[in-house]
Amino acid sequence: MPHNTFNTLQKFKHGQLYSLPALGRALSVRIERLPVSIRLVLESVLRNCDGKKVSEHHIRELAAWKAVAPRTDEIPFVVARIVLQDFTGVPLLCDLAAMRGVAAKMGREPKMIEPLVPVDLVVDHSVQIDHYGSKNALDLNMKLEFKRNQERYQFMKWGMQAFDTFKVVPPGIGIVHQVNLEYLAPGVHQSGDGVCYPDTLVGTDSHTTMINALGVVGWGVGGIGAEAGMLGQPVYFLTPDVVGVNLKGKLHPALTATDVVLSVTEMLRKAKVRRSPTWRRNTAPPWASSRSTRRPSSISAAPAARTSR
Repeated sequence: MPHNTFNTLQKFKHGQLYSLPALGRALSVRIERLPVSIRLVLESVLRNCDGKKVSEHHIRELAAWKAVAPRTDEIPFVVARIVLQDFTGVPLLCDLAAMRGVAAKMGREPKMIEPLVPVDLVVDHSVQIDHYGSKNALDLNMKLEFKRNQERYQFMKWGMQAFDTFKVVPPGIGIVHQVNLEYLAPGVHQSGDGVCYPDTLVGTDSHTTMINALGVVGWGVGGIGAEAGMLGQPVYFLTPDVVGVNLKGKLHPALTATDVVLSVTEMLRKAKVRRSPTWRRNTAPPWASSRSTRRPSSISAAPAARTSR
């Protein structure tokens, strides 16, 4: 059963949602003044409020965000999905398989081990190029790829069949970020109890922030951070600064979302905006760390874009 903190759970024609305007009225705060990116994170904090990992205190703190203020408060951010590339995705699948093995040895149902959010693994980082400059180069490379790594692909296929929330995008489709932008991003999710909520994610690559071009909050984490997200744990980070980008006009039919992302990224780099932080592999997971060790620096490139046509 979804909770109704601050009386914000409301019905609409497609189901239910957590209303930020209703939250603003309950807290006497002008939610509409917040950047879009902060509002998307606030919706997640509100929706996942359980009084334990996420509390009403966290909601009040983020709703009171100010553009110029000390960044000392941590946000427990529960994402809607996870994107993995193969270098870190396969080890995480190994972890899930090992957990099921332990559950079976303990006499428990192995299927109780399941990612709590949808997970997409895109195979692109480890693909080798042996043939090029010919019409059948792609076909020849794919045949070699599957021959060389047959056991790995058998393992990934098992993962797709064993876990309901785990999907694999095979090689030859595109790089993980373009696949994420043009195929995987749903825009809006709907839970089993009919609650609709915005798409948010973390991915195991620092360029995951490309998804920001679609108005989706997402950034790169390390393998441990992604695994914590898979298991429903919040990603903790300091209340961020926000750099806004206002997009006007209409995208040329010959261009893709990836072209827009690269152009905006180039512009931000020229303006000395640094990329968002990445949880490294040797970083302890947020749920196993003290408050003083689980906080990356502020995400100064958080998505704040408004697109007008």
